[in-house]
Amino acid sequence: MRVRLRALPAAAALSAAVLTCATAAASGPRSTSLDSETSPTASAQQRRTPALDHVFVIMLENHSKSSVIGNANAPFLTHLARKFSMAANYYGVTHPSMPNYIGAIAGDNFGIQDDEDENVVHLNRRNLVDQLERHHIRWDAYMESLPADKLARFGPVVNGTEIKLYAKKHNPFVLFHDIVREPSRMRHVRHYGALARDLNSDHAPQFVWISPNQCHDMHGGVDDHVAGHPETPCPYGEAKDDPNDAALKHKADVWVHHAVHTIRSSNAWTRHSAIVIVTDENDYTGNEETGGWQSAAGCCDSPYVAAADPRISPNWPGGTYGGGLVPAIVVSASGPRHFVNHTPYNHYSLLTTIEDNWHLSHLGHAGDTAGGVKAMWPLFLTPRR
Repeated sequence: MRVRLRALPAAAALSAAVLTCATAAASGPRSTSLDSETSPTASAQQRRTPALDHVFVIMLENHSKSSVIGNANAPFLTHLARKFSMAANYYGVTHPSMPNYIGAIAGDNFGIQDDEDENVVHLNRRNLVDQLERHHIRWDAYMESLPADKLARFGPVVNGTEIKLYAKKHNPFVLFHDIVREPSRMRHVRHYGALARDLNSDHAPQFVWISPNQCHDMHGGVDDHVAGHPETPCPYGEAKDDPNDAALKHKADVWVHHAVHTIRSSNAWTRHSAIVIVTDENDYTGNEETGGWQSAAGCCDSPYVAAADPRISPNWPGGTYGGGLVPAIVVSASGPRHFVNHTPYNHYSLLTTIEDNWHLSHLGHAGDTAGGVKAMWPLFLTPRR
């Protein structure tokens, strides 16, 4: 659905730039600082080896579970959800996109409630890359249509014109200072075209993040045809299943089909590998109370936002500001089949699962069982009989 780009009031922009890391007390107390790390869960400590050799995360955009699963324009995604595992109560952490991406690899949105990535500069916060590299776990992040300048807000540049296929706000890895400042780390932020080759190499990444471009992730926003990009144009949808929205879902469905085939046909796809497919948040519908989003329902330490917060809406009543129910599918080589799990989860739950898999400590809200943040193991592993 269509996403409006709203200018921040000066005070809100300053707040995002300063990046205070407090989440309102209503989201639940923690025994440690949100920028610190806590110990892995007991289930992770009991395993001497990772349950999964490779974990692949494909992040799609701005669509609710109800508008994707069972939709005629998304037959492959529906097929995966019904054949493998689906989380029936998986929520985006919050709105809009960028804080969901940040939270997915850092365990917190750090008070950010906007998509104005120019205000972030580079977050000086711990993140999943710090953990993976400390434990010598190979990782790569693949961005479709990644521009030559990896720090550009949009790209690529075609005949001198900047095309908004790639969006920086959908690439959380370039939002963190300790990744951007290290050329060795930035080499792991790669063009999606390298994925197949890398997965068939002798040093295939163990953790893989994939962000399609905005014509393939259901976001949209490219109104004109771009030479060399047959996926264009891809205008925003204005209503569920209007012609533009239907086209966005169809393009994403076909793209995910190819991506899943690339992964599952590679040497990196072992008996202990899994692909996670989620959207960042639910549909944009113009709901004046929520800042435009279909729902602000959430769980699992979603942030509390005060009433009438200018970043949301003067009509916002205050309360938990979650990202709404979204599709969440787990395709595993040896895991459950035809399985639906009804436990509440969100992107912090996914981060918890990734950390537990490699015996890593927990960042921010990850692993906060008191706040409802639980690892998603039932969707990945078949129970022992």
